[in-house]
Amino acid sequence: MILAGSIIMACGEDEPTIETIDSSMPQGTFTSSKSGTFVEQNDTGSAGLAELGTDEDGTQFLHFGSNFMTNLGTGTVTVYLSTSDTYMADPGNGNPDLLLIAGVKNNGEQYFKLQPAAASKFTHVILWCGSANIPFGYAQLQ
Repeated sequence: MILAGSIIMACGEDEPTIETIDSSMPQGTFTSSKSGTFVEQNDTGSAGLAELGTDEDGTQFLHFGSNFMTNLGTGTVTVYLSTSDTYMADPGNGNPDLLLIAGVKNNGEQYFKLQPAAASKFTHVILWCGSANIPFGYAQLQ
């Protein structure tokens, strides 16, 4: 038994270290091409920096800074890119001026990988609460 234990321990010593790369995060340096600050709507506490940019591989990301915050009590705050500061859904036909990005799960810094990359026509980030059917805030990207 002692011999078996030392063989198992010896095998573990020579194992190569495996590095896992998170493909949902920027690879290398993130470079912002447009940025804006959230404007609060409906007393939701929305604030902070939003940036649109690319990583070293040329992959596009939407980035919320460490100072990002909004009211997450409803659990349904959704992020959209838009061509204006107003959320205009058209469930029957879709809306080419609105692009669903993701749900917000927490405050603070976060990245949203955009694949395929968003069209240059999008000028705003909108925070929308579906359960209350109200905007929580927007940031104009310049």
